Amino acid sequence: MTLCRLFRVTRQLQTVRTTTLPPRKAENMAREVTLPTSGSADDGEFYVCSCFFTNNFYLKDYNVHVVYRDDVQFGEEYKQVMKKYGCGTDEQWNQVLVQVKSELERRQNLFQQSLERSRQIRTQYRPLHPEVYTLQESFFAPEFLEFVELSRRSGTTPEDVMKFVTSKPDDRVYEFPVFTKQFCQQFMEEITHFEDSDFPKGRPNTMNNYGILLNELGFDEGFITPLRTDYLQPICRLLYPDWGGDALDSHKAFVVTYKLGEDLDLSYHYDNAEVTLNVSLGKDFEEGSLYFGNMRQVVQSQPSYREHKHRPTYGLLHRGQHKHGAMPIDEGERYNLIIWMRSSKVRNQLCPMCDQKPTLVRTVGFGDGFTKETKTVDVCCAS
Repeated sequence: MTLCRLFRVTRQLQTVRTTTLPPRKAENMAREVTLPTSGSADDGEFYVCSCFFTNNFYLKDYNVHVVYRDDVQFGEEYKQVMKKYGCGTDEQWNQVLVQVKSELERRQNLFQQSLERSRQIRTQYRPLHPEVYTLQESFFAPEFLEFVELSRRSGTTPEDVMKFVTSKPDDRVYEFPVFTKQFCQQFMEEITHFEDSDFPKGRPNTMNNYGILLNELGFDEGFITPLRTDYLQPICRLLYPDWGGDALDSHKAFVVTYKLGEDLDLSYHYDNAEVTLNVSLGKDFEEGSLYFGNMRQVVQSQPSYREHKHRPTYGLLHRGQHKHGAMPIDEGERYNLIIWMRSSKVRNQLCPMCDQKPTLVRTVGFGDGFTKETKTVDVCCAS
């Protein structure tokens, strides 16, 4: 499938208007969803923005993202607009309302249910390959280790590490080998083993119906966190200093799968992250390239796209708010490891999902990477 063909059939709806929750409603919502925290945060507590409960609801049948606060607001902002996308009858509109309310309920219960799934998996699940849960340098491609070693050295410049990556001019999407084929095979076998089990599974997001949240499976502490802090952050410090690359203090990691009869592609979107690593693990598949457009802040009537072939064992590193999608696979099956890396230093100033100063809601684990900012006093000036 060509890019031209793909974009003729892809329909996108820009959010009509994004506003913040009224302060009283935001406070009430925060009280309703406050939960005990997990011990997986780097330092201190992490939060979500209250817009998590209102913004970016995905309607798969219409390939659109919407904002839902209540029935009145939703009808005023979307009922007429949605008719342009095929939602023309009262029955269809009522189905849309059912979908958004179901998604709201899912999000309100998400954190507690995630804790319950994690506890059950931790106490009852028996891994097929327990060794893959603890990061080892033998998992990495030799070229990746050289890339990281140079990135760690004092005085290394972005130009110095360009020999380790493949990139296209000006788009700041970097491709490089990450893992060995042997590790990718074992990792996929572990994921498949869990998928085939009867244990409950939390899905990565509303756009991917098939995949696994790696924190629930137990990969965070021994694998993803050291991968982020010890290996990826030195690279991101050089390549994305303007996106908090030197201060990536949390993440969300998951595996998505694409195959015939299930998810085939991924619609055009941006990530809730400052920097994203997307590693193709395998298996045999045809087509399914990634395509990148503009940063989400750039508005163009006719945006241009660049295609990036995705090779097994290789990763694509990009800014999270660089809009992108995945073209359909024609045959076979593909597994991808996705790591959304977040910098509280950046996102505490502006939530990327609502473009407002975040209204913090306490949650579990890393949440969406927001932290409470503490004011510091210069003791010299105060004395």
